[in-house]
Amino acid sequence: MNYPQVPFGFLMPIFVFSSFALAGQPGVDHSLLIQKTASPIQLDGLLDEEAWQDAAMAKDFFQSFPFDTSFASSPTEVRVCFDDQFLYIGATIFQKRTDYIISSLKRDFDFGESDEFHVNIDPFNDKLNGFHFAVSPLNVQREGLTDNGSNVNTDWDNKWYAQVHNEEDRWTVEMAIPFKTLRYKNNSGTNTWRINFVRIDLKQNEVSCWVPVPRQFDATSLAFTGDLIWGEAPPQPGLNVALIPYVTASVDRDFEFNLPNERHANGGIDAKIALTPSLNLDLTINPDFSQVEVDQQITNLSRFELFFPERRQFFLENQDLFSMFGFPNSRPFFSRRIGLASGIVKKTTTGGQVIEVPRSLSVPILAGARLSGKLNPNWRVGLLNMTTAGVDDLKLNPANYSVGVLQRKVFERSTIGAVFVNKENFMKKADGGYQLDATGYNRVMGLEYNLYSKDNKWEAEAFYHRSFSVGDHKDAQAAALFIGHYTRKWQIHWGNQYIGANHRADMGFVPRTGFLSISPNVTYNMFPKNPKVAEKIIQYWVGVETDLIFNRPDFLLSDRRHELNAGAQFTGQSDLSARLFSEYIYLYFPFDPTNSGGVELPEGNGYTFNRAAIEFTSDQRKKFFFNLELGAGQYFNGQLTQADGSLYFRLQPYGVFAISFTYSDIVLPEPYNSASFWLVGPRAELAFSRNLFFSTFLQYNTQANNVNLNSRLQWRFRPVSDLFIVYTDNYLSDQFFSDPRVKNRALVLKLTYWLNL
Repeated sequence: MNYPQVPFGFLMPIFVFSSFALAGQPGVDHSLLIQKTASPIQLDGLLDEEAWQDAAMAKDFFQSFPFDTSFASSPTEVRVCFDDQFLYIGATIFQKRTDYIISSLKRDFDFGESDEFHVNIDPFNDKLNGFHFAVSPLNVQREGLTDNGSNVNTDWDNKWYAQVHNEEDRWTVEMAIPFKTLRYKNNSGTNTWRINFVRIDLKQNEVSCWVPVPRQFDATSLAFTGDLIWGEAPPQPGLNVALIPYVTASVDRDFEFNLPNERHANGGIDAKIALTPSLNLDLTINPDFSQVEVDQQITNLSRFELFFPERRQFFLENQDLFSMFGFPNSRPFFSRRIGLASGIVKKTTTGGQVIEVPRSLSVPILAGARLSGKLNPNWRVGLLNMTTAGVDDLKLNPANYSVGVLQRKVFERSTIGAVFVNKENFMKKADGGYQLDATGYNRVMGLEYNLYSKDNKWEAEAFYHRSFSVGDHKDAQAAALFIGHYTRKWQIHWGNQYIGANHRADMGFVPRTGFLSISPNVTYNMFPKNPKVAEKIIQYWVGVETDLIFNRPDFLLSDRRHELNAGAQFTGQSDLSARLFSEYIYLYFPFDPTNSGGVELPEGNGYTFNRAAIEFTSDQRKKFFFNLELGAGQYFNGQLTQADGSLYFRLQPYGVFAISFTYSDIVLPEPYNSASFWLVGPRAELAFSRNLFFSTFLQYNTQANNVNLNSRLQWRFRPVSDLFIVYTDNYLSDQFFSDPRVKNRALVLKLTYWLNL
């Protein structure tokens, strides 16, 4: 067969990154003087203390969405002050009580689902890393860490306090953020932090900010922040040590293989130690993550491994230092490689028979340490070391995992970083002990440059990684270049990536090796000028995306995807989009397109197929809202029809009931399998109060022949101290409605307690 050849003329000229980094400063200067108060502040949300009357005010908020050319439709006023323990933020948000939209009383509520006031704080003035604190009109709180300029990770938990007072035409909030919760360093002269205040009013469909943020960027962007000028230096936090012990008890039963009940009890401890106000040491002994929600299942029709996010608390603070090197499909470090495994284990049934059982289970982590944070305003460091125990049932030996990261700020908002990742396996000795396996190591070293311009319009990334393992070191590198340009009307991306055939990252996420890719895409946004149209449509767009992949060693085209998309965003928080795309895939190995164990398409053939899809999302401000996507077209040598959607009901303010579904119908000619897959997920997220939360969901997955029921009750009896009760059931899906057969079930009780020393 004739193979398309790689167009080597694709090579993108190397841009002069420094010119982008020095591009224009955004917005008008905003500054706010913060003074120390001698009078006490009672946290009741009333803003009636003398300290608030004397504090400087931030007001005249500017719209960021749906338009960024006018002031906010409703005013917001913010004041700040501090004492020896807390940074205080007081805000008055003018809004009718009858207009509140609140999805839930659950902590860490999602962006855009509730009215909110939030603050973004950058104590180091690097406009890349900071802290995020938010509150809703019913005093539901959310906190997070900001990385890469605007990404907020709300899995981070820490102590802070807030109270809200509601009136008919406004609500007022008082926040008290302990200085021990923040990371910062005092200067000998004037201390200045970066800060911005943001208001989201869902009824008005409006996002407004103290420092204007152009509509093409997230309001959380630290590129658009004002100066918080300290009248006198903030206090030194002093010693900050927190111990977080836990105890857990569980019982589980495997019915599918007729195994007896298994009971377990465990305990361990985490410690958070602030070595300096900006450098944190996390320690863990025998950690347990049984309270973490299970992954949302996905129908997998691809040829490669799927990515699932990290949810375990120990790995989350300064997560970007460790986990954001590389591209999404080429990460040298992926924390889910630590403590998770699957394989075949031997078990004894209730009848005394020894059988082999497939298992996915947690691998015991004996201990771990993680040092992360700022050395000074320009340098960040990250060091991680963890050791896992052996699992005899899985024939899995102990292993040690190490990561070292050093990052230097350059220009206004850019960084240069180096990463070293090392995994060492152990092997059993004749006396039953363990020793290092001289051939069981894998190491990855790399350099990376990340660029963010002052005005946030330019973004770029370039990296080079190389792996070292026993065996062939030739072609063991990974390298990439990405350039992005963002204006109100244009979004332009260009990406190139190369992963060598022998590049290996045992601690990372690299589902595919031995290829070169080119991925340009362009989107053009248009804004209606006709007033009658503008009353209905905020913007509409058209875009083109391309992804070309050429396989080693001959750089022949193996994958091609061209997509044309268009859509419109309406004033009622709904949007409509459509996509046309054409794909080409050349099979270098046999593949069953249904991933159902049927006859595989032979290697050595190429397939071209075309499909179309349309998607609509309804107004999320309504109590009932939904999104629906329909697609159909060719698929390898057959046809594929897909439907994907979710239906939501908001029981304000107690929570959301939802049901999501994915349907895939694949029709292939004989002798290949045709298959229809359903993935249906009813879900309930309920908050009985701001301290008592209940979530339950069911995932009916016919591709995996599994029905998973997971229920979790969480009682936050003290700040960052919780009692969890988690119940899990699994059934066979093929007869779930006619004759339900339970596969296994488990009940877990876990208690954690945050103790400040």
